Amino acid sequence: MKTSYIKNILLIAVLLVTASCEEYLEEIPNNSLPTDAAITDLGTARAAIIGAYDRVQGYYASSYPTLGTITTDNVVFNGTLSEYLQLDQNAVPTDNVITVAAYQGIYRAINSANSVIAYVPGIQDVRLTVDEKNKILGEAYFIRALGYFDLARGWGGVQLQLKPTTDLTVLKGIKRSTLEQTYDQVLADLIQAEQLLPEDATTRNRAQKSAARALRARLHLYRKQWADAENYATQVISNTKYTLLKPYKSFFTAPFQTAESVLELAYSANDRNTYWSLWYPSSAGGQYTLKPSDALVDKLNNPEIGGTRNSLIAGAGSSFYGVLYNTTATGTDPSYLIRIAELYLIRAESRARQNKLTEAVADLNAVRNRADLANTTATTQAQILQAIEDENGVEFAFEAHRWFDLVRTERAGAVLGLTNRNYWLFPIPYSDILSDPEVVQNPGY
Repeated sequence: MKTSYIKNILLIAVLLVTASCEEYLEEIPNNSLPTDAAITDLGTARAAIIGAYDRVQGYYASSYPTLGTITTDNVVFNGTLSEYLQLDQNAVPTDNVITVAAYQGIYRAINSANSVIAYVPGIQDVRLTVDEKNKILGEAYFIRALGYFDLARGWGGVQLQLKPTTDLTVLKGIKRSTLEQTYDQVLADLIQAEQLLPEDATTRNRAQKSAARALRARLHLYRKQWADAENYATQVISNTKYTLLKPYKSFFTAPFQTAESVLELAYSANDRNTYWSLWYPSSAGGQYTLKPSDALVDKLNNPEIGGTRNSLIAGAGSSFYGVLYNTTATGTDPSYLIRIAELYLIRAESRARQNKLTEAVADLNAVRNRADLANTTATTQAQILQAIEDENGVEFAFEAHRWFDLVRTERAGAVLGLTNRNYWLFPIPYSDILSDPEVVQNPGY
């Protein structure tokens, strides 16, 4: 029994190490996952769910937040690599390295979650308590929900793979679902996750009930289900574990996992987040590929718009750079997945859409006041919705929100000048189109 346990642990370790290698070094298919033989007891179940989080870390450490930022008016291209220039110009080919990395990285996370969902229920290890088994399963359902949500808002309806992939042939022949069907799957997984996950404890880098409720609030916002979005945002806001921090920079300066954070992904000196290098100038050891636009710098430095959020930038003149990811020496910056500020603005927009204007303004002002801004002067529904959009743009300037917000509200044309709606979705990777005739490309590519 001891020998079997050690073998299983070693197998999980090998799989996790292999996941970090370049594709051409892998001895298993891109989307391959551990078989049922790899998840058989307490130790391997714990290792498997950590592996699933590691896959989420992988696509949130660079590719996915880049898609949500450089494509908008807040961030501009400042480097030499064509894949970033293509995104900046909203002229993305089907083999763009960043979109491909994000798309395939998300599916890897989903497949890791699928493996946990498939095999953990059958474990007969007496050391694995019912509570811990439920927690692990709840986290896997949450990770799968997050993955399909991130795919849906970036690429539209996608292939729904709900079983572990152990052979390349399993990937073929699955037609793309519609956007609504994809969001239905996200909802189903979030319902499961909320039922299984524990009530919130002290950790903020593992999914708990509030994380599931927060993602559900975001999902309902995207689906224009205003009452549900308001309801689930309220459930998280009402939890005293979460609060808006002052000053603004408190949430992104160490120590991390502050009361601002509903869910963040933790990195360490041995498991680094290298995203900072895209933002920092060469004098600080960075690549300076992603740069705050002049318009954003003006907003952040305007005390009536940015308030204390000018702490997001450093530098002067034409050399401003973003410092949200600021622990350059160690690379231990988290990936901020859900902050309580987002829940306030989700509720503000949901209330405004329902003509609950007084309540919407109160939520908007909570976010503004935290940044030492005066209350909004907006009074009509249209003015309030515009003020919420503007606030989102500044509050989450370097987080993966603005592009997706402008697309979901159908404002990408008016704000970014991108009037061809075909380009409001990213292209399915060319390699996936070639490998499976059932995969249909998004229009315009």
